[in-house]
Amino acid sequence: MPDAPSFRDWAEVHQQRIEGVLERVLPAEQSAAARLAEAMRYATLGGGKRMRPLLVYAAAEATGGNVDRADARAAAVELIHAYSLVHDDLPCMDDDSLRRGKPTCHVAFDEATALLAGDALQTLAFSVLAKSGPGAADACAILADAAGVLGMAGGQQLDLDATGRALDANSLAQLHAMKTGALIRAAVRLGAHTAAAPVADVTALDRYAVAAGLAFQVVDDVLDVEGSSASLGKTAGKDAEQHKATFATLHGVEGAREEAMRLRGEAHDALAPLGTRARRLTELADWIVLRNR
Repeated sequence: MPDAPSFRDWAEVHQQRIEGVLERVLPAEQSAAARLAEAMRYATLGGGKRMRPLLVYAAAEATGGNVDRADARAAAVELIHAYSLVHDDLPCMDDDSLRRGKPTCHVAFDEATALLAGDALQTLAFSVLAKSGPGAADACAILADAAGVLGMAGGQQLDLDATGRALDANSLAQLHAMKTGALIRAAVRLGAHTAAAPVADVTALDRYAVAAGLAFQVVDDVLDVEGSSASLGKTAGKDAEQHKATFATLHGVEGAREEAMRLRGEAHDALAPLGTRARRLTELADWIVLRNR
């Protein structure tokens, strides 16, 4: 039996796969609203780690799901993520000028077009899911819950409210469980949703996703302190400049690194019941914690 591909090779194959899916579902630049279509493609294609789609594919593999059915779910999650970045970068939010190593959408186009591009990416995500066949309604509900007031949007509001204020560990974890973690949990759930996974597996995967989602944010906070804009592809030091509460300010950089490693172990432990089926999810937890961008 041939050896399984390395994680790097597996990730590259699936990154290329989701890039092709996104290319197909995004509007053509020759569409009626050509400038808007161009902005949507600019904000979505040719950049990013595609970590959330990789989680969809890995969870589908872990549960014996259908990879073809995972395509729409992976694309929808990435479209929601892309929309959130466009809106987060707007002057009324984080007011950033660099994303994925290039000017942010509102800088490359204009603020009004960027706002519309984010809106259109969000609606496109649900359109893609709604047309994805069996289980589409449930998939839409999973994604809507993750993106809404009790998920990403609500977490962004908590983040805005917390700017300039100190937060305790529980409040900071709750903020990021919503702002960052909810969409990561949804990605894993949507992958498992391509299979008739038993409740025990779904529970284990959710425990994994909670730990991995929080670990992702902890590492992001560390990289904002230690990374450069060139290596990160976005403005480094932005959290300190805006006086945001972060895991790095709460625990110190070394303490935050220790917390990320603890969460990595928690993610690994959660996957134990799935055995070797969860290999790619295990590797993704490692990648999340050990990455340098």
